[in-house]
Amino acid sequence: MRVIIKDNADIVSQWAANYVAYKINAYKPTPSKPFVLGLPTGSTPLGMYAELIKLYQAKKVSFENVVTFNMDEYIGLEPTHPQSYHYFMQENFFKHVNLKPENIHLLNGMTRDFAKECSEYEREMRKLGGVNLFIGGVGEDGHIAFNEPFSSLTSRTRIKTLTESTIKANSRFFDNDISKVPTMALTVGVGTIMDAREVMILVTGKKKAEALKHGIEGAVSHVWTISELQRHPHGIIVCDKDATEKLEKSTVEYFLDIERNKF
Repeated sequence: MRVIIKDNADIVSQWAANYVAYKINAYKPTPSKPFVLGLPTGSTPLGMYAELIKLYQAKKVSFENVVTFNMDEYIGLEPTHPQSYHYFMQENFFKHVNLKPENIHLLNGMTRDFAKECSEYEREMRKLGGVNLFIGGVGEDGHIAFNEPFSSLTSRTRIKTLTESTIKANSRFFDNDISKVPTMALTVGVGTIMDAREVMILVTGKKKAEALKHGIEGAVSHVWTISELQRHPHGIIVCDKDATEKLEKSTVEYFLDIERNKF
């Protein structure tokens, strides 16, 4: 596992965006060999999306031959709902770059057949040869996507009941009214994420410090699903200094040292 420690969240966003652009450009995608990118929502990746838009506008990266799969979607929210992840992605990223609409994949939270929706999502990923790079954030309780504590580490795309802590955390997007927050979602599984050739998790702020500690220094456990990244052959955590406040000093020094002269 690589752990990239930056001074603040803005620099985390810049590093992550540059890394995504670097991976796409190095892959040299074509219509018959697209770069497959897994994408998150939430407040943490917003800065990365803003930086990716700048890189696109500066002609430093193109998304013409990129295919995307989003991590999750609330059940019961129309795609046009301001808090749906369809709307989030359209407003904060998709409409600002040259992604082709047919190359954008998002789970349908309004479907009547959840099992079919989830199995077809997995099938589409496999048909494209798998995800090249899956990007994610992490919850305060260590969850990645909507894989809450005690989710199976081999889980696949499925329906998931959200915990009270996640609903409370997400209520800030719903006028701080818990009653407005959907209680269920469709989400890729931990196993789905770990199938990607590379996984990059973004962690910023002191509220994520406990999750980061368990993700890096703790045992691999379904209690903290971020910890499964320890077993990925190409896992990266990009974090700010605030998020490292609960790590051992020696841990921070180690990762700073080995990353000193890398990209």
